[in-house]
Amino acid sequence: MRRTAAVLASLLTVCLASCGSSQASSTSPPDSPSPPARSGASPPSGTPDKLATEAAYAFLDTYTTDGGRIQRTDQGGDTVGEGQAYGLLAAAAVGDEQRFDRIWSWTKSNMLDSNGLLAFHWASGRVVDAQPAADADLDAARALLVGACRFNRSDLRSAAVRIGDAVLAHETARAGSIDVLLAGPWANMGPHFVFNPSYVDPTTLEALATASGNSRFRDVAAGGRQLVNELTRPLPPDWAIVSTATGQATPVSAAASTSGPGAFTYDAPRTLVRFALDQDPAGRGAVARAWGVFKYTQPQDIVTEHQLSGAPIGTSHDAVTIVAAAGAAKAAGDTGAVPRLLAEAQQLNAQHPTYYGSAWVALGRLLLTTNRLQPCGS
Repeated sequence: MRRTAAVLASLLTVCLASCGSSQASSTSPPDSPSPPARSGASPPSGTPDKLATEAAYAFLDTYTTDGGRIQRTDQGGDTVGEGQAYGLLAAAAVGDEQRFDRIWSWTKSNMLDSNGLLAFHWASGRVVDAQPAADADLDAARALLVGACRFNRSDLRSAAVRIGDAVLAHETARAGSIDVLLAGPWANMGPHFVFNPSYVDPTTLEALATASGNSRFRDVAAGGRQLVNELTRPLPPDWAIVSTATGQATPVSAAASTSGPGAFTYDAPRTLVRFALDQDPAGRGAVARAWGVFKYTQPQDIVTEHQLSGAPIGTSHDAVTIVAAAGAAKAAGDTGAVPRLLAEAQQLNAQHPTYYGSAWVALGRLLLTTNRLQPCGS
C-alpha cells in the first residue's frame, strides 16, 4: 500500500485464529539494494503454528514502538495505515491483548479519519497524507474481528463493522453490473475506477457480511473475484482501471496511469495470498494459475518483478514474492511446496530485513499454515 506523494498529486490533478486455537500506490521496493540469490533454505524446525507465532512476534518486537505505532525503520521511521493493520493482525493472531490495545489506541488517536477509515501516511508527528487505502481498512477490520473472538470483546466487533460500513460508503462503487472495491475514496475518476487487486480480501468481506448482516459485502467480494479472474494472466497486476460503464478491467502501469501492460511487482503478490484462502473455488482458481509461473523455479531464484505473462523482470529478490508463490501453491493444492517457500522467504528476509518483508513473512505463515487469522463467524 506504500506510495509516494507524487502519485497522489498526479491523481488529484487528474480529478484470525478460529475461537479455539500497504489512496495508495504500488508498494515500492526497499531503499537498499536487494541481496543476491542464495542457495535454498532448509525449513526451520517446529510446528507450523510455532513458526507462525514466532514470525508474528518477530515483526511486533522489531517494528512496534512502546506507544503502539508500527514504524517502518527501513524507510525513515514513518508509519502507514497498512502497517498499523499488520500490527493489529499479528497481535490478534498471537493473543497479545495488551499490545493489540496499544496499537489500536494509537491508530484511533492518530490515523482514524472522520469517516472511520485509516489515513495513509504519518511522519514526523502528524498525518502527512490523509487519503485512506482500502487494504489497510479491510485488514484493520479483519484484525478487529479476530480480536473480538480471541479476546471475547464486543467493542472490537462493533469497531470492525464501523470500518466495514465506512468501506462500503466511501470505497466501493458500481461498474456495469458489478460492485467494485475502490483503491480508496480518491479512486473514482469518472469514466473509470482505480482498482488494486491486492486490496480485495474475500475472507474479510464475507466475515463482515456475517458480522453486520449486510449482504453488500458479499457483492463486493463477488465483484473482486470477477475482476481478479479477468486480470490474472496468469499473474495479477499491481494496478488496473475498471470502466464505470461496462465493468471491464484493464491492467495499467501505475495508480495514476490509464494505460500500460501492467506488472506484478510489490503490491500484486498479496493477491495470491488473499485469494488462496477464498472459500469460493472461483477465487482460488484464479490465483492457482499463477503457480505455473513459480513451480519449476527454485525458491531462492524467484525474482520480485514479473510481466503478467510470468516472464521475469530484473534480478531483485524480495520475501513477499516468495510468500506469494506459497499462496499460489496452496491455491493449486500443492501444499507440500508451501513450507519450503515460506522457509526461503524467511531466510531471505533475515539476510535483508525490511518492514514489508517481515510483515508478509509473518502474515504468510499465519494465513497459509494456521487458522489464527480466521475471523469470527466467517
